[in-house]
Amino acid sequence: MMSNKKFIQWFNLQKKKQQISCKIKYLKDLKYWLINDNLIHHSSGKFFKIVGIDVKSNTRGKNWDQPIIVQKESGILGIIKDKFQNRYLLQAKVEPGNKNKLQLSPTVQATKSNYKRVHGGKKIPYLNFFLKNKNNFISQSEQGYRYLYKSNYNSLLITKKNIKVLNNYYWLDMKDIIKIIKKRSIFNMDTISVFSTFINKEKLDVPLHSMNEILKWLSKKDKIFYLSVKIKPLNKLRDWKVGYDKIEHKNKNHFSVVGINVKSNKREIKEWDQPIIKGKKLALAGFIICYFNKTKHYLCRYNKKPGLKKSTLSCSVNTSDIINYKTNNKLSSFQNYLINNFFLKKSSKRFKVVYENILSDEGGRFYNCEIKYKALLINKNFILKLPNDYIWISQNQVIKMIQRKKIDIEARLLFGCINIEKIK
Repeated sequence: MMSNKKFIQWFNLQKKKQQISCKIKYLKDLKYWLINDNLIHHSSGKFFKIVGIDVKSNTRGKNWDQPIIVQKESGILGIIKDKFQNRYLLQAKVEPGNKNKLQLSPTVQATKSNYKRVHGGKKIPYLNFFLKNKNNFISQSEQGYRYLYKSNYNSLLITKKNIKVLNNYYWLDMKDIIKIIKKRSIFNMDTISVFSTFINKEKLDVPLHSMNEILKWLSKKDKIFYLSVKIKPLNKLRDWKVGYDKIEHKNKNHFSVVGINVKSNKREIKEWDQPIIKGKKLALAGFIICYFNKTKHYLCRYNKKPGLKKSTLSCSVNTSDIINYKTNNKLSSFQNYLINNFFLKKSSKRFKVVYENILSDEGGRFYNCEIKYKALLINKNFILKLPNDYIWISQNQVIKMIQRKKIDIEARLLFGCINIEKIK
C-alpha cells in the first residue's frame, strides 16, 4: 500500500464517516420518477431521462436499438491545484454505483441540477472558484453508448490562494497520485478525466503522420461511414424487454436499466431514488503503444458512437464484456486478435505491460461497472498489419486531439493513467 500514512489514516477515517447504502428497486416504484411507454423522467423535469433510440449505420454492428441516458445539461468536473506546493485538492465521495463505495473525486463534481440545488440539497463547496473561471473550462464527451450527446466541463484551476480545506478533502502531491493511479478504483473516473485533459506535451515528438494527414484520414473515414440516430419510445424497442421493474436486453448481451434507493449521511440529500445503468461484470479498454522516431505512438481506431455527434479516435481495443468478447458482433476480427494474443496474455516477448488496473465507471449513473485498463508497449520489430480503420498517433498528437475533443472517454482516461506524472 502507499507510504503516505497521513493520507491512509484520513482515507480510512472517511470510509467510516461516509455511509451509503443502495438497494435495487422496481423502476415503477421510484419516488419522483415517472415511467411511461415513451421514457423515464424525473417529476421536476430536471436531472436526466432515459429514452429509446434507433440506430442505423454501415459500421460494424450495423442497425440496432437501445435505451440511452439523455442529460442535456453539462456538469462541472474541476480540480484545484496549489501552485506553490504542486498539489491537488481532491474529495472523498461516496457514489451509489461505486463497487467500493468511497473514491477520490475532483474538488467539484456536480451536474447543473446539483449545483442549482433542484433537489433542495446542500451547497457545493469550492464551486465559485470554477464559476468565476469559466474560461478555463474544456468540454469533453462522456460514454457514447450510454449517454446521448452528453458532455462535461473539465477544469484544472491553478491558484496561489490559501484555501481552507474541509474534512472530506485532501491535498495530494504527485508522488501520491502516481501511487494511487495503480490502485483499484481509488480515483473515480471524473478525477482521471480532468487529469487526462491537462497533460503537458513532450519536448521531442516526431510523428509518423502529420496532423494534416491525420485530419484528412479522419475526414475520408467520415465520408465512408455513417451513423444516424432517432429517438423512439421505450415500448417500441425491438431487442429489449421493457418492464416496470427493469429494462434488459432480450439476449442479456448488454447493459440493463434498474432502479435503486439510496441512503447516505454525507451527500447533498440523505435519501433518494433513481434509475441507473447496470453493466456487465468487467469491460476492457486497451492501448497498443510503440516507439517510432524515438517518439511514443498510440494505436488508435476510428469509431462512431450513437451518443457522440462526431466521430472519435478510440483505444486499440474496447469491449463492454471481456468475459464474452468473442460473441460481440461489434468487435472486428483484428480487435479479437489483439485481445486474444495480447491483452489476455500475462507476458510475452512481443510486449511489455506499461499499465494495468481496474477502475470504476462513474458511480452516479452506472451501477458496479468496472473497466480493465491495459497498455502494452510492443517491440517495433514485431510488425502489426493494420486494418484501414487504425492509425498510429504520437504522444503530442493525442494531447492535441484531446483538446479538439476527438478522443473518446475510454481512450482519454487510459492515456491519462499512462501519463499521470505529466499533469500540468
